[in-house]
Amino acid sequence: MIDQALLDRVQKQAWFYKYPRGWPFLLFIIASITTAVSVMAIERADGQTRQVELDRNLTETASALQRRITENIALLRAGAALFATQTDVSEKQFGEFADDLQGDGKLYGSLGIGWAPLVPVDDLAKLEVAIHDAGRPFFVTYPRPDPDADYATPIVYLQPSTAHNRRAISFNMYSEAVRRAAMDKAMRLGRPVASGKVHLVQDRNNPDAAGFLIYMPVESNAGGRTKVKGFVYSPFRADNFLNSAGELYRNNRIEVAIYDDHVAPDTLLAETRAEGQSGTTMERRIDVGNHSWVVQVSDKKGGVLSPLARITLFFGAIASLMVMAIGRLITRRAAEDRRVLEWLTSQAAIRNSLTRELNHRVKNTLANVLSIAALTRRRSHDLDEFTESLTARIRALSATHDLLSQSDWGNAAIGDIVRSELAPYMDGNESHVEMSGPSIKLAPNDAMSLGLAIHELATNAAKYGALSTIEGRIHITWMLLSPDCAEIYWREEGGPPVDEPEKRGFGRDLIEKIVAHELRSDVDLQFNPGGVECRLKVPVRAAREFTLRAEKAPE
Repeated sequence: MIDQALLDRVQKQAWFYKYPRGWPFLLFIIASITTAVSVMAIERADGQTRQVELDRNLTETASALQRRITENIALLRAGAALFATQTDVSEKQFGEFADDLQGDGKLYGSLGIGWAPLVPVDDLAKLEVAIHDAGRPFFVTYPRPDPDADYATPIVYLQPSTAHNRRAISFNMYSEAVRRAAMDKAMRLGRPVASGKVHLVQDRNNPDAAGFLIYMPVESNAGGRTKVKGFVYSPFRADNFLNSAGELYRNNRIEVAIYDDHVAPDTLLAETRAEGQSGTTMERRIDVGNHSWVVQVSDKKGGVLSPLARITLFFGAIASLMVMAIGRLITRRAAEDRRVLEWLTSQAAIRNSLTRELNHRVKNTLANVLSIAALTRRRSHDLDEFTESLTARIRALSATHDLLSQSDWGNAAIGDIVRSELAPYMDGNESHVEMSGPSIKLAPNDAMSLGLAIHELATNAAKYGALSTIEGRIHITWMLLSPDCAEIYWREEGGPPVDEPEKRGFGRDLIEKIVAHELRSDVDLQFNPGGVECRLKVPVRAAREFTLRAEKAPE
């Protein structure tokens, strides 16, 4: 017997059985969400770390840019201090000054250092004549000043004397608005001033190159008046300047961009690129030679996720799949256990039902035996006759019982029932029985009743009828009258002449009363002179699968 506690526990776990795939998938979803939350937390912490690191990089970058500007301004201040004491700036004097300052080859991101006098337009011709007389006959200021212009600032000297720098000699910087604004501001402040974004004369063949200049005004005292006689300046190619400043800060995996005054595509001075995907961007405004720049830095990531997040995601995905697989295995095992227990429960219920069915059949059989015994006792004259009659009838019941047992108490064919009861009279070469009919199966109770009827007819025939002589024959046929009713026809011939008995014997009562009652139909028993004839109608119950009989309370 199955433990009820076990059944109760299995019943509580019925959700495993009801959702064999849903729960493993739910576990997978929960594990995946946990992994996703972990990855998001790692990415958030990594983003905060990168933000702090980027802010430090921005500070270092801005400091490096300002340091390079300060180094160049220091050189320009030194030149301005020297040339302020000189009436004229000669080529030899300027060359020696530039060699002293840049003798080690360090230009600090600039293209060099130059001298450009501030010349009234009316005195420009005198300056050009003086330069021609000094041995430079091809010096001609360009572009020529406008008629309404006040000054011109032609580049007279520019060191080092490279091919690019020689292109700029005699260029009138005061003719260009951005350069002119920077020089006017430097004269007004008396301090070095950086220009806005310009295209250097040195980069004439590269129209996309951007640059800027720093002007340091050179003042002189004449007659108690202070006036600006020219500018010591340095031209800068923006890309070179940014690369020079890059030597002063760590620039791994960051992008740097410099904008003139504000961030816009047309104000971009220079930028450095890095591989990877763009991340956080920060910017800061700095002062460069009394001019405003915007420095923008962006960090770069090696991928969409950080290495730690990728590792977490990888192992989280594996863990999610493992959890789903384990959940699926547990659910499948629980479902299998439940099916086994349900099968065992069903088998126990079947056994209980079979036990009740057997008890019911045994009670019916014993009732039949008791009834047969009582009737046999009343009609018997002595003990031997009683014993013989009772034994024969019990054997008839036993024969049909054996027949039903062979079919596991399923339906029994009419032919098999008749054959089992008349087997003693069908042995040998001279059979006294002829039987024919279709295959018709009867329910167990109907089969036992028909077996008793055939036994009583056969017993009567053996004592008084066709089976009592050698020439006697019995013909048994059966047919279906309807889908739920069959008729068995018994006819004797060749036996002694038959007279209807004056007294009703037990066999006749058994056939006409007991059997008829069990079969729920009338029995037509005729004692004709030529032999006994009997028609029996038997119900044919439709074959169906075994179903558990509901347990009833004892009556």
